[in-house]
Amino acid sequence: MSAVKPHWVAEGPEDGPVVVFGGSLGSDLRMWEPQVAPLAERGFRVVRYDTRGHGASPVPPGPYELEDLGADVLALLDELGVERVHHVGLSLGGMTGMWLGIHAPERIASLVLCCTSAKFGPPSMWAERARTVRAEGTAAVADAGVSRWLTPGYRERHPDRAEFLRAMIAAVPAEGYAACCGVIERMDLLELLPKVTAPTLVIAGAEDPATSPAEHARPIAEGIPGARLEVVADAAHLGSYEQPGEFTRLILDHLERA
Repeated sequence: MSAVKPHWVAEGPEDGPVVVFGGSLGSDLRMWEPQVAPLAERGFRVVRYDTRGHGASPVPPGPYELEDLGADVLALLDELGVERVHHVGLSLGGMTGMWLGIHAPERIASLVLCCTSAKFGPPSMWAERARTVRAEGTAAVADAGVSRWLTPGYRERHPDRAEFLRAMIAAVPAEGYAACCGVIERMDLLELLPKVTAPTLVIAGAEDPATSPAEHARPIAEGIPGARLEVVADAAHLGSYEQPGEFTRLILDHLERA
């Protein structure tokens, strides 16, 4: 396990409870922009970071493992000087959150796991996508990524936002994206979920073609003691961006309960 210092930004009151946001494969910290103001206005210190290999974070040579991504977040908490945080993660960020809840429970006050999976196969799919990206760059997978992130209706109504997200994926360094594909390829947290002790909310998008509620969200909610599952209508994989009002409402409700 090795850590890098991820790029991060913090907003909201400096003395507020800290909420750390981890993003999807192919994203940077801008994917969480809809959540910043509502949480900051409720008194939370909102910290967003770029996963290693993404955005402005370092791009160490692969392979990466999930424990490396978890170590990066722990290094971030040490840099911030905070002992415990609420962690909100979507997709790969949610996988990192589960790892933290399992392996560093003393640092996690609560978890919100959005549109994610504890075991996301088949492994061959991730190996093939990594090969494509290393050969052709992330632009080669950007259109397909947006088609998973947003429902067709949203893409038609908001072509500018769909293009913003397509460009976000295409800007990710190829090695960073491909090495994170390897993380997902090898990840299997299903048997470890009962070790999570933090209060946990699982949020799924009803129309998520990648991590469907039945196949991915429900096993997480059933595996983590006391976890609650909420399914948001008219949301695909980047549900926090497509349905920000409902995702933010659920996140805030969970944080204030926790």
